[in-house]
Amino acid sequence: MESFKAGQTVVRRDVHRTGRVWSEHALRVVADTSEALVAACPPGAETRWPALYVKARTDGDRSVRTEAFDAMATGVWALADAVWQETELLLWKPSAAWFSVNAFYTTGGLRNWYVNFEHPTRRTTDGFDTFDLTVDLVVDADLTGWRWKDEDEYAHVRRLGIITDAEHQAVNAARDQVLAMLAERSGPFADAAAWSAWRWNRAWPAPRLPRPEKAAQGVAPEGG
Repeated sequence: MESFKAGQTVVRRDVHRTGRVWSEHALRVVADTSEALVAACPPGAETRWPALYVKARTDGDRSVRTEAFDAMATGVWALADAVWQETELLLWKPSAAWFSVNAFYTTGGLRNWYVNFEHPTRRTTDGFDTFDLTVDLVVDADLTGWRWKDEDEYAHVRRLGIITDAEHQAVNAARDQVLAMLAERSGPFADAAAWSAWRWNRAWPAPRLPRPEKAAQGVAPEGG
């Protein structure tokens, strides 16, 4: 498949093993190289999330996210339209990696790095598919400290069987890989100054998702 062009809109989809779409996120390509796909979005970029995720954010009730994982275990859930909020996002995703490195920016500059553990990518015509594996690593903007995030939710999805033993082993290996990258200042951490200076290209409008067909409303359809 050909490389994506800078400025092109791509869609990141989280796709459950059943083939059902768990989420969609519109991004614009910054660069697409043999090392990694780099993409970004500003506040206002279109997304579709599980309706319970949207409710959890709207209500400020994180416990509702647990209900979302319970729904995932049943294989039936509804998607709701939403938009990316509060931060500009710059994402670095090597195709074979079990993680992506993300940088979040506010008006004050780089707020923090955020490592999302997820499936390797499968390129699509419109972008790429992966699957979020729940646990994350939050890294200080200056790379001096870090902390694990959502370990409780990770344990819950493990109990539900959403994450298999093989995926768990892959996540553990990816954790070690990311910590080594931090220690060695490799990957995007090798050019942290350039990442810190990055800002969203104001000439680019916020990316939009392709309009879904009627079958994609409500419960996510087979195959997205």
